[in-house]
Amino acid sequence: MQRQARLPRVWVALAALALILGLSGPFGTESAMRLAPRIGYWGLIAVVTYFSGSLVVTLLTRRFERTRPPFAIGFPVITLAIAVVVLAEVIVINWLVLGNAPQSSGEILSLAANVLAVGIVVAGIILYFLRSRPRPATQAAEVPQGPRILQRMDLPKRGRLISLTVQDHYTEVATSNGTALVLLRLSDAIAEAEPLPGLQVHRSHWVVTGEVASARRDGAKAVLTMSDGRDIPVSRTYVRAVKDAGLLPG
Repeated sequence: MQRQARLPRVWVALAALALILGLSGPFGTESAMRLAPRIGYWGLIAVVTYFSGSLVVTLLTRRFERTRPPFAIGFPVITLAIAVVVLAEVIVINWLVLGNAPQSSGEILSLAANVLAVGIVVAGIILYFLRSRPRPATQAAEVPQGPRILQRMDLPKRGRLISLTVQDHYTEVATSNGTALVLLRLSDAIAEAEPLPGLQVHRSHWVVTGEVASARRDGAKAVLTMSDGRDIPVSRTYVRAVKDAGLLPG
């Protein structure tokens, strides 16, 4: 959504849509408001529903990437989801801006029918572009290849995976380009670090064995110095595994 908000063409399109709807005054807004307030009203509707609809579509399409339902199922689900969210937003905006809200089930059904029609058009356009959008030729060069866990990080922070560390309910992913928190259990993050060879050295730490720069004893425990200069403790439970991996002198 932040990337969308930084695109000038998005705001130009929303402004054009607000102007068209403000001038035409559909759904009774022509008689309810003067021109300037009407354009402002439709501008507010356009911005709120665009970004909320984009969020709904993004969440559902990511879900569909895993389940891959047929278009005959995915399209109605996305359409209805957009319609429900937009309907709630339009009711709230009408109440705040115009001081009125649907007073009967008939008014709600009439508004829902209008919103559903818009939802069908919006969902169809979005899905069309999602399916027909060409894949950039430079994408493979721009996105570093590697374990799946890296895909959860912003592009500037993707690099060689170094370690995974528990941080409350998150896992801190450390790479050669920085760190990021992802909402994953450590065990799930380790699974997404495949096929890199690694080793869990503590209940809260997992390291890529190839990124261990040095190791030293610390009583019954040990400490690993990683390629980025950080020290990671090895608990007593995992010292034997670290020795067997050849990371710690006997």
